[in-house]
Amino acid sequence: MPDYPALAETIRALAHGETDTVALMATLACEVHHSDDRFDWTGFYRVTEPGVLKIGPYQGGHGCLVIPFDKGVCGAAARTGEVQLVPDVDAFPGHIACASSTRSELVLPVLNGAGALIGVFDLDSDQPDAFTEEDARELAAILKETFSGV
Repeated sequence: MPDYPALAETIRALAHGETDTVALMATLACEVHHSDDRFDWTGFYRVTEPGVLKIGPYQGGHGCLVIPFDKGVCGAAARTGEVQLVPDVDAFPGHIACASSTRSELVLPVLNGAGALIGVFDLDSDQPDAFTEEDARELAAILKETFSGV
């Protein structure tokens, strides 16, 4: 489990004064990815047009380039605006296997300061049931603080 208070403080210091969305996404993906061995793929999918997510900054192996809102775990998070905590991706209807090694996933909607959806933050793990409600809660707080100024 990451030391979430320390992680939040590191991201806060690195992101201080930054308003470029891609720079913030790249920094957050890197810091979160390296904070815990459970995180096999960590990154963003950006809203680039209505109903479409495209790959953004990430850490790990390659990801899917385009995900429609009506497909997969990332699409569900974008479509519903709700966190998707998936302990077994094989049991998730319509899961998109960008990497065959992924066993569990956590996807959080990312909103800007005006409350508009700008993307989703996707964490994949090769371990089943790798993510917790605490992960979701702590990461949601970091995302809210980081992207509130864009």
